[in-house]
Amino acid sequence: MSKRDYYEVLGVSKSASKDEMKKAYRKLSKKYHPDINKEADASDKFKEITEAYEVLSDDQKRAQYDQFGHADPNQGFGGSDFGGGFGGFDDIFSSIFGGGRRRDPNAPRQGADLQYTMTIAFEEAVFGKETTIEIPREETCDTCDGSGAKPGTKPETCSHCSGSGQLNVEQNTPFGRIVNRRVCHYCSGTGKQIKHKCSTCGGAGKVQKRKKISVKIPAGVDDGQQLRVSGQGEPGVNGGPAGDLYVVFNVRPHEFFERNGDDIYCEMPLTFAQAALGDEIEVPTLHGKVKLKVPAGTQTGTKFRMKGKGVANVRGYGQGDQHIVIRVLTPTNINEKQKELLREFAEMSGGRPDEHEESFFDKVKRAFKGE
Repeated sequence: MSKRDYYEVLGVSKSASKDEMKKAYRKLSKKYHPDINKEADASDKFKEITEAYEVLSDDQKRAQYDQFGHADPNQGFGGSDFGGGFGGFDDIFSSIFGGGRRRDPNAPRQGADLQYTMTIAFEEAVFGKETTIEIPREETCDTCDGSGAKPGTKPETCSHCSGSGQLNVEQNTPFGRIVNRRVCHYCSGTGKQIKHKCSTCGGAGKVQKRKKISVKIPAGVDDGQQLRVSGQGEPGVNGGPAGDLYVVFNVRPHEFFERNGDDIYCEMPLTFAQAALGDEIEVPTLHGKVKLKVPAGTQTGTKFRMKGKGVANVRGYGQGDQHIVIRVLTPTNINEKQKELLREFAEMSGGRPDEHEESFFDKVKRAFKGE
């Protein structure tokens, strides 16, 4: 089956910027990561997404892909139009000048990035926390120190390509003798052969382990945000630097507080008497209990702002506020004495509100109906 277009895989246009591709990659890799998505084809989709991003995030690879697509320009035009497998321009230059472009198979390469989703409590997101997580990742094999060879032995230079990682294949064509360069299939392009493989890693030089990593959750982090932990991704190849670990935060909701950006919202119930006569009440905040003076005649839906009692901005841009929303409770299960006093109050108030003024009780009813 032919490969899908890399831009289609990431769901971006051919004019997409690096930032757009990075966002698309992170979203898709989170969705199809085998540690998160247990569907049968999740692993294949994750590999396809990673392969597409590795190509399109590299300017040189992207330019080559835009020009040649999935075809390898070093492998010629495929031979269908010219017959006999006529080689590409690199092969012609190789035959004329005795060389050509090729990638050093032993050049250092950076390791792949990893992603980990961490579920944290509401308070942990607000105040931050240091914790330890455990992630599965490839580590250098301790038995062979990453060489892939059995202890006491070492990889040998490939006898077929003399360590170049490529083989020259000569072809006679109507234009003369053409030399094509192919990846050496004896050493898979590494330039080395392991005759006696390490029994622990089977010659790969890496083993799958669970790694404990210390993570400092920054104060003020919000749901869906992520933290980059430098150098904690997959190890590099041929001495290259390790990739990075991206920790994505999933914040559990609070039973009382709600968050909107750096501001905190909560509702406070008041009795009819407190709302009518005024009172000083204790209000819970993320920073402890605080006294709040409620003026007489406070209505349902009235908001009070407590400056600086919200969440510290994760980038250090100040502190949010806490907003208190008042909800006046309608008395229930009242006794006869209380009913008598309420009737007396209603009579003293004129029995009915002015036709141009909505009654207090109507407001309460609307508030509880969510109007």
